[in-house]
Amino acid sequence: MNRALLPAVVCLVSLLSTGAAMSNPVTAPSQAQKTQSAPLGRSDSEQAKNWGLTEQEWTRFEKIQTGPRGFWSPNLDPLTALGVEAETNQERQRYAELQVALEAKRAERELAYQNAYNTAWAKLFPELLPIQGMASSSPTSSSVTPRPALFVEDHCPACTAEAQRMQNGGTAFDIYLVGSQGEDEHVRGWARQAGIDPSKVQTRQITLNHDRGRWFSLGAPGPLPVTFQQVNGQWQRLD
Repeated sequence: MNRALLPAVVCLVSLLSTGAAMSNPVTAPSQAQKTQSAPLGRSDSEQAKNWGLTEQEWTRFEKIQTGPRGFWSPNLDPLTALGVEAETNQERQRYAELQVALEAKRAERELAYQNAYNTAWAKLFPELLPIQGMASSSPTSSSVTPRPALFVEDHCPACTAEAQRMQNGGTAFDIYLVGSQGEDEHVRGWARQAGIDPSKVQTRQITLNHDRGRWFSLGAPGPLPVTFQQVNGQWQRLD
């Protein structure tokens, strides 16, 4: 071969090799492909089972939470998220029935524990009024039936009068003391001066609670007392 042509031949071979490589690129699977093909981990499978869902439904729930619904409602439970974003009435009904059954079981367990708690309190502290609602972030009820939540404060004759009126009427309700500073004895002192019947507190017909900012979180305008009750999942002012 002519030595003068050797560099040109080498260059041509190099270009042909590069072209072949470009026409048949080797690509790694995308992250989306990996995610789509990978089975659920053990923890995800257990989570799906706990909520009565299939693995496919749990994967859809996780996808929902990465979209607009996850931004609007970041702490939504799986059944509500799937129900709200259901594409058919049949799907929506399925998630609603799953949620009702699960919440019924939860209410039954919580009520059983509350009864055990009341028994233990009466046994260990028979002379001390129990203070409820320490861990709750919003007015709650120990019963399936919604109860009125009465918000009161110190040095408020109207608050005392309203509490006595509800008590005398036989209403089961929850008292929230605004400004209690988390001090149990502060709440008990208010209850004593308001004439709250200790026996009704022991049986939870009336509960005593720290407000812990709940009144402000509900956006209640005007002076106290204020009464709220849960209606269709929303807290509405009664007075």
